[in-house]
Amino acid sequence: MTIQRPTVEYTHVSAEIFENEIVPQNRPAILRRLVAHWPAVQAGLESPQTLCAYLKRFDQGVPAESLLAEAVSDGKFFYSEDLRGFNFRKSKLSIGAFLDRLLASAAEPSAPAMYIQSAPIPMHLPRFDEQNVNPLLARSIFPRIWIGNAVTATTHSDLANNIACSIAGRRRFTFFPPQALRNLYIGPLEFSPAGRPVSMVDLDAPDLARYPKFAAALESAEVAELEPGDAVYIPYYWWHHVRSLDSFNMLINYWWNDGAVADPGVSPYEALMLALLTIRDMPSSQRDVWQAIFDHYVFLRDGDPAAHLPPERRGVLGLLTPQQRSHIKSVVARLLSQN
Repeated sequence: MTIQRPTVEYTHVSAEIFENEIVPQNRPAILRRLVAHWPAVQAGLESPQTLCAYLKRFDQGVPAESLLAEAVSDGKFFYSEDLRGFNFRKSKLSIGAFLDRLLASAAEPSAPAMYIQSAPIPMHLPRFDEQNVNPLLARSIFPRIWIGNAVTATTHSDLANNIACSIAGRRRFTFFPPQALRNLYIGPLEFSPAGRPVSMVDLDAPDLARYPKFAAALESAEVAELEPGDAVYIPYYWWHHVRSLDSFNMLINYWWNDGAVADPGVSPYEALMLALLTIRDMPSSQRDVWQAIFDHYVFLRDGDPAAHLPPERRGVLGLLTPQQRSHIKSVVARLLSQN
């Protein structure tokens, strides 16, 4: 399957250009050569062995979760056939031990798919980020490392903005806008291969007889291919499918949220689960009522719903204080414990 629409590209991106020109568009963007100067990228260009030796200089032996799938998986970490499990198994290895196995597997004719995903660098490779600094983000936004062979991350989304930097190997990203949700045929919300809901459609060979609306999703898709040293910006909740194109791949990514009033301790998915429990199975006339209520109070379709009240009397409709956030959480917890 070939997607013709390319993701927009930028070169010589500064923090000012990123913040003032790229982020406001709320679309994926390729940031060519953003981290080409990193020592890690330069080591990877020399050879996988050189990069592995470089990484081992920082390894503290802290175990990271690694995934392994048999060669028949074609590098795709996914569900088992009956959707009751997954087609891979997990283990704990230090970064150094994983790299040794990864290099050794390159000589195997039917090498398994191997992957370390989202390992926090401050925990596993301290001081790596002192030599490899993202020029666009504050140092308080810490990096995570992804290492593997030719593996595929199925179409998924994240509740955060993301800059993903290609360190070794080429990667192909396929993007779908948040509104494509209705056409992506998402799997179980509470049980997924990587902790985030994923599309059930095989992007490389979509079964349009079984998933006919996916054709509409493809019309909105765009693709980005990264070389070592390139990066890509992925806005909040944009769906993305990621394929590693070489036998040795490494990526560093950064997740962050800009929402000053968002509560970092509560995920919107928890609100979704509560809505499934309390609203979805109502008669349609009652669901319509709650859709109007949410539009008014949560999505602010009619403007500020508390503008007519004095600021000091707006309660939970105003700017939430830490005390009010704590109160809301305790009320919800108490109500759920009573049922």
